[in-house]
Amino acid sequence: QVQVVESGGGLVQAGGSLRLSCAGSGRTFSRYSMAWFRQAPGKDRTFVAAISWRGVPTIYIDSVKGRFTISRDNAKNTLYLQMNSLKPEDTAVYYCASDRMPMGVPRRARDSYEFWGQGTQVNVSS
Repeated sequence: QVQVVESGGGLVQAGGSLRLSCAGSGRTFSRYSMAWFRQAPGKDRTFVAAISWRGVPTIYIDSVKGRFTISRDNAKNTLYLQMNSLKPEDTAVYYCASDRMPMGVPRRARDSYEFWGQGTQVNVSS
């Protein structure tokens, strides 16, 4: 059974930092691009960042460039999202997901991904 489990969320003041983790099992995740999405209350789940199966390249939405860093440790089947200089508008549930296709380039479209986790809540206070 394929699973991804996110962790690391919490409550932080604006300007603070959090590091999210996503642990995968049941699949050789090292062969797949991985991504982070987020869903704010009352809004759709949207793309945040993605990373190639090799670790490079990476892609980001404009609003997090220079603040967030996506990375992976394939030996541990784990994906990370380092979030610095957090803003209240970053408040959301953050999800990780695995690309449907192996050994491809990182993609932004939600339907490119499968095996979503349960999410981890990030709250940024002003």
